[in-house]
Amino acid sequence: EVGKEFGVTRERIRQIEAKALEKIRTHDKSRRLKSY
Repeated sequence: EVGKEFGVTRERIRQIEAKALEKIRTHDKSRRLKSY
């Protein structure tokens, strides 16, 4: 049971990390566009 819960948590963390990285990437892009 603990392993199952941990697996779900790991998947959730990976999704959150992916979203965070995407946000950072898009933010960096918009900042670069503004500087031109």
